[in-house]
Amino acid sequence: MMDVNYAYLLMAVSLGFFAWLGITNALKKESSFDEYLSARNSQSWLSIGLSLFASGMGIWILFGPSEVGYYGGFYDVLGYALSSATPFILLANIGPIIRRITPEGVTLADYVKQRMGRTMQIYVGIISTIYMLTFMFAEYIAIGKAMNFLSGMDPLIPIIAVGIVTTVYTTMGGLPVSIKTDRIQSYFVIWLIICILLIIVTSGMSDMWENAKAYTPEDVEWEWLHGSISDYSTFEAGLALVLAITAAEMFSQGNWQRAWASENDLALRKGSYLAAGLCFIAVLLMGFLGTVKAGEGALNDPSITFFELIKDYSTGILAMFIIIGIALVCSSIDTLQNALVAVISRDITDGKISLKEARYVTIAIVPIAIILAWYLKDETLSVFRIFLVADLFAAATVLPIFLTLSDKITPKGSLIGAISGLLSVIVYGAITADIGTGIGYLTNPVNEWGLANLGVFLSALIGSGSITVISSAIFNRAEA
Repeated sequence: MMDVNYAYLLMAVSLGFFAWLGITNALKKESSFDEYLSARNSQSWLSIGLSLFASGMGIWILFGPSEVGYYGGFYDVLGYALSSATPFILLANIGPIIRRITPEGVTLADYVKQRMGRTMQIYVGIISTIYMLTFMFAEYIAIGKAMNFLSGMDPLIPIIAVGIVTTVYTTMGGLPVSIKTDRIQSYFVIWLIICILLIIVTSGMSDMWENAKAYTPEDVEWEWLHGSISDYSTFEAGLALVLAITAAEMFSQGNWQRAWASENDLALRKGSYLAAGLCFIAVLLMGFLGTVKAGEGALNDPSITFFELIKDYSTGILAMFIIIGIALVCSSIDTLQNALVAVISRDITDGKISLKEARYVTIAIVPIAIILAWYLKDETLSVFRIFLVADLFAAATVLPIFLTLSDKITPKGSLIGAISGLLSVIVYGAITADIGTGIGYLTNPVNEWGLANLGVFLSALIGSGSITVISSAIFNRAEA
């Protein structure tokens, strides 16, 4: 463990650097409200790609993939890696279409309002807010946990410090400054990938591969065996993660803000594909380390699997990971702050607040997320399940929204489809067990092992999509 005073110094220097970077860029130019929220048509493909990559990663990359690898093995990891890339692949292909249909948009719900009306815009805004606020306080929990494990630091101190620094430069400069800082922060994440490759090579490829294939030794008598690449039983959970996270990430408005920030459609496509490739590699490598650790022995807290791997490294190496952790959490938090302000100002209040009021919103969001992080800091499973509930509501809504790219889909049909997606989950539970189970899936969409339930997410997608198409056809025929 690193000396706590040294850790404080590293944190202060790292946050001081990002504060200086953000503030100096914010002071260069006074932004209009539109530029503050969208940075419209100003960013090259490289800026967009690195910004999407850095903001999409976050410090969860040091926790989530290795924990999934520890519990679920290779196929769950592969699903996680794919789910980190697929939202950007979809953005590359759907984003240019949305940009053309809604050229003055800032969030996905701006498009939704144009195609489906104000009611659906509010609904999408609420789903987006829940998802992104959950993401934000989960990031706060993660940085507190990381600093506590590496140095014994009180978790609340880095949480508050990160909240203050990101709020200062985000409030001043909005999205343009977030994209500027993302570019620098992305280099830290790329360095993380290089470090992981070095860990794999220097630790001995053959030994790591054998541990990855092995089951957790303490689990050999269990019906469910942890963490092995040889285990094919988690394929369904891995596929469920692809569906769940892809659907939810389509409601992460930070991605959509960057769609309009791209200087043109080609910049958006190239940048999105760059982000998809980098995210896939990063998550796959981190998840692989989780399967390795599972083969070495059981852990009391699998959420810190990666940190268990590096805990005996030198102080210099641990210092590097503290700096990387600060960069990761700042890149995601400032994106989420900007995105939440965009959703509240554009979607929830329908553009009825000013830039000054939007800045007040930015400041007000942070204490809420910090309080939630502190309250739920010891409830990692609860956070995971909150994410899955948000994912489920997103899965029930994503097809009704994007099917409206076809003129054959009506606003009423898509609204009925979104509601039917959730009803389909209840029906699925009633068919496979009983109606109580189906209702329970709406707040706890997991299987018996606590992993994402493929049947639940498939029922939400299939039910919402099919009912949207059928009800729209009925409405069109009635109007003909």
